[in-house]
Amino acid sequence: MPESATTGSRPIKVGVIADQTGPLSFVGLANANVARMIIGDINAKGGLLGRHVELYLEDGATDDVVAAAKATKLVEEDHVDVIFGGIYSSTRQAIKGPAVVKGRTLYIYPEQYEGQESDPLIFCTGPVPAQQVDPFIPWLMQQTGAKTFYLPSADYIWPHVMNKRVREVVTANGGAIVGEEYFPLDHTDYRATVEKIGASRADVVFNTIVPPGLTPFFEQLYHSGFTARGGRLVCTYFDENFLNFMPAAYVEGLYSCLDYYQAVSDPFSQKLLAQYDTLYPGAAKFTGGGACSGLYRGLRLWAAAVTEAASLTQADVIAALDHGQIAEGPGGPAAMVPGQHHLRLNMYIAQAKGGHFEIVKSLGTIDPREADVRALVG
Repeated sequence: MPESATTGSRPIKVGVIADQTGPLSFVGLANANVARMIIGDINAKGGLLGRHVELYLEDGATDDVVAAAKATKLVEEDHVDVIFGGIYSSTRQAIKGPAVVKGRTLYIYPEQYEGQESDPLIFCTGPVPAQQVDPFIPWLMQQTGAKTFYLPSADYIWPHVMNKRVREVVTANGGAIVGEEYFPLDHTDYRATVEKIGASRADVVFNTIVPPGLTPFFEQLYHSGFTARGGRLVCTYFDENFLNFMPAAYVEGLYSCLDYYQAVSDPFSQKLLAQYDTLYPGAAKFTGGGACSGLYRGLRLWAAAVTEAASLTQADVIAALDHGQIAEGPGGPAAMVPGQHHLRLNMYIAQAKGGHFEIVKSLGTIDPREADVRALVG
């Protein structure tokens, strides 16, 4: 490994696992671009602590076994100082084993997810249910009059925990869950479920099916006439990359709730989007639902923590990260809630219209309301 041209000391090593192939490649490629963009910007400004930052970018291949192997490589062979990455919560768990439990390496998970991750070595930089389900469901029920919800789902931890929260919030607001089903990630034939949705006359389909089953499900639901009869589609992870992944008609009118959409109009968000689009023109866009916004925040917060700590000593970096904040970011500023290892974020409700997302409600700044890691380890 070449030594730093700046000081002669070893480079600072950042590991990123992004799903650059497989069913999630259309978002994983964007994550890889974000990592290159930010590390490049840091190095253009002199690196960190006077040292060059080297990016170790690995392809998780939308496969948890592959992601775990890449995490092992980053820790045991490359000796990285920090690891970022993972989209599916099952992938986070696959990375956590070799990176955190065995490797005792700092891990920053950038995706919106089900919450409840509470390890002293893990920080999460995307939204959780308190920031998505809790404000969004009551708003939707009030605005549309929806009362009945059907929950078609992939069978892993994120949909199970999300659906439990959806059930609690829907019933607390006078509604009911009329169907809840779970399928393997690679399931593609949803005709029986679509028939059940039609028979239930559900007002809302709250979807947690993920690629590769996502497009077949929405296609089959669309052709059943669900939205034509006034049914509402909800998918809280849906962003512009997912919107561009299928014919716009399949998801016309779909509601989503995230920390960032390309329609967010504050000057920094627009400048950041323009920078990304200039560097990486093409189909893999900078979006919120596929972890680009969380990865941006995570890298910036980690870099600021290293700078504040004035070292790479893990305990010092973690102490700085615990109260870290950025004044500008995609969707607005973000601040770590001390002790919780999750971020206070600006949140937005958006609706798909004509192949684009329009923001229909700015929810303002919302706390993650996660467990205090200090209490768990104290």
